[in-house]
Amino acid sequence: MKLLRNLFLFILLVLLVDVGRYFVVPDVAELKTVNPETTAFMESRKAQWRRDGIDRTISQRWVPLSRVSPMLVKAVLIAEDDKFWHHEGFDYEAIRNAVKKDIEAREFRFGASTISQQLAKNLYLSPSKNPIRKLQEAILTWRLERTLSKRRILELYVNTVEWGDGIFGIEAAAKHYYGVSASQLTANQAARLAAVLPNPIRFKPNGTSRFVEKRARLIQGIMMRRGLVVPDYREVISEPDTTGSAQPDSVVVGIPEGLIDAALQADSTAEKGGDSAEKEPASVDAEQKSQSGD
Repeated sequence: MKLLRNLFLFILLVLLVDVGRYFVVPDVAELKTVNPETTAFMESRKAQWRRDGIDRTISQRWVPLSRVSPMLVKAVLIAEDDKFWHHEGFDYEAIRNAVKKDIEAREFRFGASTISQQLAKNLYLSPSKNPIRKLQEAILTWRLERTLSKRRILELYVNTVEWGDGIFGIEAAAKHYYGVSASQLTANQAARLAAVLPNPIRFKPNGTSRFVEKRARLIQGIMMRRGLVVPDYREVISEPDTTGSAQPDSVVVGIPEGLIDAALQADSTAEKGGDSAEKEPASVDAEQKSQSGD
């Protein structure tokens, strides 16, 4: 009996050390100025290719956030983390809903990860889903949010997230799927790229999947209704005059061309205290609920 108790205490100590070390290592402060050459998730992909006997290399090219289309930034936030500018790393309401679903399904999936949580996992941890890994992720997320600016977290995320088998970062994705740089992505292309983030291996931004088509339309629709995307000028002026009957969140018809150009070029990545004071648009899931009347 004593042996079993000592064994239990030893295992508990090992687990505490394994989780607790993430309060100290790795050095997340270096991410303020250093762009990581690789990530734990990239290394996991390489290991998988070696096991499967696949000869493949990582495709990635780093770009500063100032050279990423604002449309892509907005699309990713709508699709993945609509409260990004306002939370401190965790969306507690989404976590409660995810836990409730896990309990009802009697399995541990624990979704609802914010962009900060996804970044912590991608940079430092394995892709496995278990309570220990989630605790490690939580500690790293807390440290990232305390150490880095929101803009830097977003810059790291779009440059390291997976957008296809071996395709990491928005510049490589934009070149691979559309033959353009990240700064040249259109609203539709941005919406489609954001739409595949839940499973970029299964879904392709330029494919014909009904899931991608529907999700991309919804993302782009939210962008347009919230004024984040102004339609092509010819399309705007060709619309019938609906002054007085337009919905509060709809795009206003008859906007001068100069204002349209300014809207298309607006900086959408300002941090709190500046332009970020504007409320971020509702998430894809929230918009779906509002449309269905839930």
